[in-house]
Amino acid sequence: MTTNDIWLIAGLGNPEAKYEGTRHNAGFAALDYLAGKWEIPVTKAKFQGLWGQGEVGGHKVCLLKPLTYMNLSGDSIAPLASFFKIPAGHVIVLCDDITQAPGKLRIRPSGSAGGHNGLKSIIARLGTEAFPRIRIGVGEKPRPDYDLADWVLGRFSEEEAKAVAGRRPDIEAAARLIMDGKLGEAQNRYNR
Repeated sequence: MTTNDIWLIAGLGNPEAKYEGTRHNAGFAALDYLAGKWEIPVTKAKFQGLWGQGEVGGHKVCLLKPLTYMNLSGDSIAPLASFFKIPAGHVIVLCDDITQAPGKLRIRPSGSAGGHNGLKSIIARLGTEAFPRIRIGVGEKPRPDYDLADWVLGRFSEEEAKAVAGRRPDIEAAARLIMDGKLGEAQNRYNR
């Protein structure tokens, strides 16, 4: 392990209990899964978020749940990354994706925000789009006139919740591959 081999994995969501289980909190739920699997308590309050540190597969890892609300996620992620001197390429973001069916994953090394306000905030604060992200499908609005905020702040059906939860082991495996420098392999295996 090199001294600068440190990664930040941030799960996006909204902090209040009323948002638990909503589509927009798919990133929080995925981060909770990683924290449990890797035995890294995400309980330290700093950087406008809850975070914890540990080691995974020889990599130093910071796990972060921004408590800024979704649209200001970068206000939590950028200060933590700066404090630990984590380059943008080592910041993995877990977030919801309304363009993908529930449970479908879309892993990318970089890219635009694609209309996602949390990603928009991170791009603005990091000053780059060049950070990996694992976008978690939460399903499209049922009809074009349906209010987007109502949709992403709504809850999954039982079937949708199972589909999303069923992909968490793949998210964990993909995050490990990304940290090992095998993002292409993560895409080939888990972009489905």
